[in-house]
Amino acid sequence: MKKTEEIAFSAPGSRLYSLDALRGFDMFWIMGAEEIFHSLAKITGFPLWVSMAQQLTHPDWNGFHFYDLIFPLFLFLAGVATPYSVGRDLENGKTRKQLLFRVIRRGLVLVLLGIVYNNGLSIRGSIDDYRFCSVLARIGLAYMFANIIYLYSRQTAQIIWFSALLIAYWLLLKFNSAPGFAPGDLSMEGNFASYIDRSVLPGRLYLKIHDPEGLLSLIPSISTALLGILTGSLLKKSAKPKKEKVLYMAATGIIFIIFALIWNQDFPINKNLWSSSFVMLVGGISLILLSLFYYIIDVLGYKNWAFFFKVIGMNSILIYISGRFIDWEYANNGFFTWLFQLTGEPYDAVVKAVFFVLVQWGFLYFLYKKKVFLRV
Repeated sequence: MKKTEEIAFSAPGSRLYSLDALRGFDMFWIMGAEEIFHSLAKITGFPLWVSMAQQLTHPDWNGFHFYDLIFPLFLFLAGVATPYSVGRDLENGKTRKQLLFRVIRRGLVLVLLGIVYNNGLSIRGSIDDYRFCSVLARIGLAYMFANIIYLYSRQTAQIIWFSALLIAYWLLLKFNSAPGFAPGDLSMEGNFASYIDRSVLPGRLYLKIHDPEGLLSLIPSISTALLGILTGSLLKKSAKPKKEKVLYMAATGIIFIIFALIWNQDFPINKNLWSSSFVMLVGGISLILLSLFYYIIDVLGYKNWAFFFKVIGMNSILIYISGRFIDWEYANNGFFTWLFQLTGEPYDAVVKAVFFVLVQWGFLYFLYKKKVFLRV
């Protein structure tokens, strides 16, 4: 972590405020905001809160809940930032070789941070006690490969890569399976991706026989990052009017969702497998969300409401890993136990969940004011 100027994600003369805001909105839900709705659902039993609480969980296997969007949306937004960072450096004269080393370094640093996040800094007795796959590793590797494609190919080739990776992954799982299962079996035990992970990956898998951040499912996640890169190129380089860009993103998002629902009939929407239909669905939703944030913030100019999310978005990796090193619950209780006692049961659980988020936000706001951001 170091003191630095704000990370530039915009074309010269204008900042793409919506990118930070949407990233912050995304991270808000895993800072503890989901617990607010789980508490409300548990206390009241009100159908709206129960429905929202259900959306803030992951399905056991096939299907989709809002909570499934958080991870791929973050990866999509990392891709959107690429033309404003790597692309800007290319324009400023840096060589592809220089930038290649940088994106590889970033990818590998995130892999290492993921290992620390999973396992802490303690030395364990056996390699089997470690989990090597992680959310941060998936972000790092997908970002790395997508950026390599961006560095060495034109936009048309990037579109071809996006499509080819999804089709290749679909065919791999459709015509292969774990030994003893019929080709195309997509159960947790029988699918080909889980079998490869069990056969190749060292250490333990998150679900023992399957890891949602496994090796083979990295293939379609590269497409998620590539979709972000293509979107970032549209926003940065296209001469289209801003409102036309909004309509283009929203319309493409709707088409993606329709295509995902059709593909779902043969290749189910499944976050654990990062299925190709899942990529299309979350890609479509991500495009619609970005078009909405971009229109309200960067086109209409309504920014003040999004400052809360921007503060989170500027230090998103830091707040994600902070829970491994900072006891936020202890801090929350230390500052606000008196308030929870005044609130009384059962609504003290809701107030506690709200202030759990606010304590973290206060920490991020302090860093924001000091211009201190974690850069990888």
